[in-house]
Amino acid sequence: MTHHEVVFGERLIVALDLDDISRARALVNQLKSYVGLFKVGHQLFTRYGPAATQMIHDEGGRIFLDLKYHDIPNTVKLAVEAAVALKVTMLNFHALGGKEMMAAAVSAAHDAAAKHHVSPPILLAVTILTSLADPDLVAAGIAPPVAEEVARLAYMANEAGVNGVVASPQEIPIIRSTLPADFLIVTPGVRLSNSLNDDQKRVLTPGEALRTGADYIVVGRPIVGAPDPVHATQELIRAMAL
Repeated sequence: MTHHEVVFGERLIVALDLDDISRARALVNQLKSYVGLFKVGHQLFTRYGPAATQMIHDEGGRIFLDLKYHDIPNTVKLAVEAAVALKVTMLNFHALGGKEMMAAAVSAAHDAAAKHHVSPPILLAVTILTSLADPDLVAAGIAPPVAEEVARLAYMANEAGVNGVVASPQEIPIIRSTLPADFLIVTPGVRLSNSLNDDQKRVLTPGEALRTGADYIVVGRPIVGAPDPVHATQELIRAMAL
């Protein structure tokens, strides 16, 4: 890979949405030289617990722990403390848990990092899931449009001291226009132009997402489900530069 491609690869997060730790290990081993982080979500963590994050450490990868904590402030505080002990690079929680909950998570992350002599993880607030569109918000009793709700939640997360948000690429412009430049945006809902959208409803291509202002993009099925994950990753990194 060229230096240019390495720089873009650092901004790519591969979602290990699998229930087979052996397959996940093989992917980490294959892709660790190309990508920035590996996302461990509900499926892998529920089945294997901390063994899943330890496997990634053992293989030399970095971890985005994607468990989307959403509970009362003290419960989330304790969960974040436990996550920091796993030495993850990034973790998240739902912004809809409220400002007090997010502030408790921020405080817990810094305290636990000092205790364990590690750098505090990047903390992200999940805004509105990329599987949801305006009609879904109406059904849930939340006033649309999605973009305005995402912007409101992102503003609240920033006020609570959170490092950034998880948001669809289509909401990046409104976040970038209202929040500081160093406020991070991690973007799922990214697909190559010839890929299926699956259950994502708000999608852009990798290059579009980065040009719009995303700091990281998250990709799962187009890589994990590919016959040749390395080739798929290389193609995606090239697409990020377009």
